Amino acid sequence: MSADQTGPRPHRRTALKGGILSAAVAASAMIPAPASAAEHTGRHDPLVHRPVPEQLPVTEGHADVAGGQLYYWDTGGEGPAVVLAHAGTGSALAWPYQQPVLARAGYRVISYSRRGHYRSSAATADDPPAADDLLALTEHLNVPAFHLVGTALGGFLAVDFAVTHPSKLRSLVLVNSQLGIQEADYEETLARIRPPEFEDLPHSYRELGAAYRAVAPDGVHAWERITELSRPGPANPRPRLIHTMTWKLLATISARTLMTVGDADLYLPPPLGRTVAAHLPDVSLLTFSEAGHAPQWERPSDFNRQLLRFLSGARFPADSRC
Repeated sequence: MSADQTGPRPHRRTALKGGILSAAVAASAMIPAPASAAEHTGRHDPLVHRPVPEQLPVTEGHADVAGGQLYYWDTGGEGPAVVLAHAGTGSALAWPYQQPVLARAGYRVISYSRRGHYRSSAATADDPPAADDLLALTEHLNVPAFHLVGTALGGFLAVDFAVTHPSKLRSLVLVNSQLGIQEADYEETLARIRPPEFEDLPHSYRELGAAYRAVAPDGVHAWERITELSRPGPANPRPRLIHTMTWKLLATISARTLMTVGDADLYLPPPLGRTVAAHLPDVSLLTFSEAGHAPQWERPSDFNRQLLRFLSGARFPADSRC
């Protein structure tokens, strides 16, 4: 375990301004909006990369969990808690567009790194389920119930947690996630859309849509730098789950749910997202136009606006698009 991973050490400072995100903020600040697109069309381009906003103060620390520690940050406050669960390529660093927006809207915003990711304990084959770690973290932070936002691989954890601890959730947000469903028809479809060579492609190619990569090269670079720091080990630590997720089990989730997909998502194209959403009892499905696997990064302003609507109680009509 590195020096960054030893011992609980909570303290206050400006959120995540050191290290990698200072570079992300600096890189973003240098990105001019492509005036040519706006001037020629007269329309706002939602994919233009915007500077990372200034982060609000947080408490950082390490929570003790069975056999290890989890790094977290917490904006604090008296409002409802929102816990952000990152993708396999991410960590607690992956939410710079969401942290200040949610906090200024009155929410207590919490994110953490799963085992094997930035500043948390290394992942091992003997780790307990990731849902147990999340429960331990929220108990450490005295969070009785919360909104859970899980993106990509974080969505696997999120539905596992929702099935295991339904009383802990105020709502559930599943961002472009395959959810780890183990049904033959679903797995066959995934195999058709992802050939074996897919896993050898760069993460930014697989996860960020072609439209975003075309107009926001510096945004792609900032995303790649966060990925580099988020995953210090050679492998992609896949969280251990309590349940084998099936259509039948998915249908037992009682939390009010928002599920998002992206038009350009190579992991979960919209038709497959609609198939998944059909098995969730209380779900709103929202499609982001021209977005890949990470709308919270590719289209953060639109994503944040729709997320805040949902957290405040809104439901979306069928086939809603943004």
